[in-house]
Amino acid sequence: MGMEMTRLESTRVLVTGGTSGLGRAMAAALVGAGARVMLTSRDRARAEASAAAIGAVGIELDVRNEHSVRAGVETAYEQLGGLDVLVNNAGIGMRSVNPRFMTEPRPFWEVSPEGFQNVVQTKLTGSFLVARSVAPRMLEAGGGRIVMISMNQQTMTRQGFVPYGPTGAGVEALARVMAADLDGSPVTVNILLPGGATATGMIPDEVPADIRAQLLDPAIMGPPIVWLCSNDSAGLHNQRIIATDFNG
Repeated sequence: MGMEMTRLESTRVLVTGGTSGLGRAMAAALVGAGARVMLTSRDRARAEASAAAIGAVGIELDVRNEHSVRAGVETAYEQLGGLDVLVNNAGIGMRSVNPRFMTEPRPFWEVSPEGFQNVVQTKLTGSFLVARSVAPRMLEAGGGRIVMISMNQQTMTRQGFVPYGPTGAGVEALARVMAADLDGSPVTVNILLPGGATATGMIPDEVPADIRAQLLDPAIMGPPIVWLCSNDSAGLHNQRIIATDFNG
């Protein structure tokens, strides 16, 4: 057990939407570095099963619902005894509005209002609701870190990417405003993104093998999230970290 393994020993982290994809990869890396991790899903059984598989704790939390958020954050503080880091990761991708978005992009006027709202509410409103619930507690505790999970700027403006792209742009703007609001406080806000398309459930099944071969492994998010939760990044604030460029 070298220093690498135990450097997050007393760190308590909440990862929203941690049952698959980037969230699960980050949660697993944090557990591997010794952190105490709680991950969420709107499905309790799924949260508990996914968490158990990686040595984390799973709770039911629907980021779209402020009452569910309040109750989930309360549970996190009770079970972990506090929270050092919030990883705002929960989100749903383009598949929910267009299952063939990679091969047959649809114009924005063909996106259903329900589909639009669901993506925005999960990723953008959800990030706001959870951060809003956690930030005052972190300020009261005298410190804390919030990490906002974002996407490439090309993705934000790509053809056929309503509502996923604009939602990502909104998350990034939200992160910057949060960072400005918390400037000079002991609570930091930073942005983390993969730096390319990742091989997660958000990618449609019919993607050609040559494109699939270029997809990043979600594990690329491990080293930068561990670093963002460690003493090595103490004081880092309002930065945008791209996992493919990370060599911390």
